[in-house]
Amino acid sequence: MKRNFLIYALALLTLSSCLSRRDSHPRPTRSTYEQRPSARTPSATANENLARTSLSGWEYIDAYKDIAIAEMERYGIPASIKLAQAILESGSGNSQLARVSNNHFGIKCAGGWQGHRTYHRDDSPNDCFRVYDDPKQSFRDHSEFLLRPRYARLFELDKNDYRGWARGLKAAGYATNPRYAELLVDLIERYGLDQYDRPENRREKNQREVAVRTEIAQQAPQETEVAVAKSPVAMVIHEVASGETLQSIGKKYGVSGDELRAMNGLKNESLAVGQLLMVSR
Repeated sequence: MKRNFLIYALALLTLSSCLSRRDSHPRPTRSTYEQRPSARTPSATANENLARTSLSGWEYIDAYKDIAIAEMERYGIPASIKLAQAILESGSGNSQLARVSNNHFGIKCAGGWQGHRTYHRDDSPNDCFRVYDDPKQSFRDHSEFLLRPRYARLFELDKNDYRGWARGLKAAGYATNPRYAELLVDLIERYGLDQYDRPENRREKNQREVAVRTEIAQQAPQETEVAVAKSPVAMVIHEVASGETLQSIGKKYGVSGDELRAMNGLKNESLAVGQLLMVSR
């Protein structure tokens, strides 16, 4: 009887010990698993960074229209023109120069630039481009760049005459693309950018012209240096033809289809005949 009791007592002690060890390491509950991030699910920060690398034209306009309007009010450069140029130059903010260096207009280092700089292939294998602390600085520098005597006649136009400004920029040698004026007008009318060109009365126009002429006169001594050191902005715009794909177009310009899609903020690979694509170099 005593032996049976001892065996029974030992069994109880063993069972109690096992239960104690199991309770000290409980099984993970559903809530425990939910607190662990999935290895396949990108973080919120990663999603935000991904979104920033692929802006559409509409998203770009929403992000920068207020800056363009502020520059227009100060210098008289139509906001529609500034936005259209920025879209072309930066591929709607998706070019490497825009994303990494905040340079939305492809302005190079010439003209006594003392700020940071970066080097990319453009007219030459190792062209120097300006680097800005933020995009707003790029928009301001673009305004001041146009305060060169060669562009002075543009400021005699109304600031809501975007067609005149587009033709004037091409005539003054801003870009090498022969269809540059047409491309600007096409973008302005496609996105309705002229809605940001507020009309001004004659008194406001006269006051603005006096202020701008003063600034242009102050820039005049630099014109020779700038004209020699900075060639017109190089730009490649491709008009989609029937049967073309992102891959076939990219092959012509030495870029991948994925890079071409990112430059133009495309959500997929669908293209339409006549669509304009920015090809950044």
